[in-house]
Amino acid sequence: MLKFELLKTEKEARLGKLYTAHGTIQTPAFMPVGTVGTVKAMMPESVAATGAEILLGNTYHLMLRPGADRVERLGGLHKFMNWHKPILTDSGGFQVMSLSKLRKITEEGVDFRSHIDGSLHRLSPEISIGIQHKLDSNITMCFDECPPYPCDIKYIEESTRRSMRWAKRSKDAFIDRDGYGIFGIVQGGIHEYLRKESCESLKEIKFDGYAVGGLAVGEGQELMFDTISLTTPHLPTDAPRYLMGVGRPSDIVGAVLRGIDMFDCVMPSRSGRTAQAFTSTGILNMRNACHIDADIPLDEKCSCPACTNYSRAYIHHLFRASEVLAGMLLTWHNLAYYQDLMKRIRKAISENCFEEFAKNFQA
Repeated sequence: MLKFELLKTEKEARLGKLYTAHGTIQTPAFMPVGTVGTVKAMMPESVAATGAEILLGNTYHLMLRPGADRVERLGGLHKFMNWHKPILTDSGGFQVMSLSKLRKITEEGVDFRSHIDGSLHRLSPEISIGIQHKLDSNITMCFDECPPYPCDIKYIEESTRRSMRWAKRSKDAFIDRDGYGIFGIVQGGIHEYLRKESCESLKEIKFDGYAVGGLAVGEGQELMFDTISLTTPHLPTDAPRYLMGVGRPSDIVGAVLRGIDMFDCVMPSRSGRTAQAFTSTGILNMRNACHIDADIPLDEKCSCPACTNYSRAYIHHLFRASEVLAGMLLTWHNLAYYQDLMKRIRKAISENCFEEFAKNFQA
């Protein structure tokens, strides 16, 4: 069981703390993505130094390589990857559903072929929850289907209701213990009646937290915000709310305005490896020639090692020379930027000025 403490609200924005067996998470929180047991181009100690209090691991990838049984034998994912703070694992559903030509969905679960070697596997609610237990995940996600966008309404209805049946099976398979919990996932596309129906089904099952799934799949920011706005009023106020796979800094600020507490996205680390830097003055492309003689930091307001020890000119040089250090420094910076953003969001809510903060940020 997880304990969530709601400390303060400013309209829909929420300030809280989530207590787990491996530490406390201040919310709103951003979770760096450690797909295969590592945040790409970062050591765990470096990720912690950015201020991250929780990481996300991937059930699908870890079950295929190195395997959940092996991770369990080696002491669980915390020990295996040397990350002793909280870990959330997704259920594997999103990755499996994206293998449209390699999988078959039934009421029982999903049969699919590995993208690595083509071997046949099955994921069901019970199997997914069992794998996440072996990984020793603090926050287990229920098994669901994330329909594509756009999608036929009849299919979304069938998929959403099947996901709710899977949610019940996921909860039944979960082994409850202190400091560990399971989140349900709201589906329903962009349709208010399905989102409400999904919320009501999940509340009846009773989860430790509730995720808003099926967004950031191509519907655009405005439609995503509209869908969040019509979903969060139907969620419990005494449990954390997690928007899956989001996103850009402006997405995060807008979603906090609409009552979301937790986020994850590969964007800061992926952008760091592809020469994109998030800064207080906008996004920089560090391959651009304008940086070749720039003897200034990436961001004068940032205290990460990339900004305090190196110039834009040097980082530009590293990318032009295809040096590994380029992605390492820029990933560290981007993750630090995201964690600093979350700190500023929490501070603004605590001081009852988040709405003003959000207006200034978007501007």
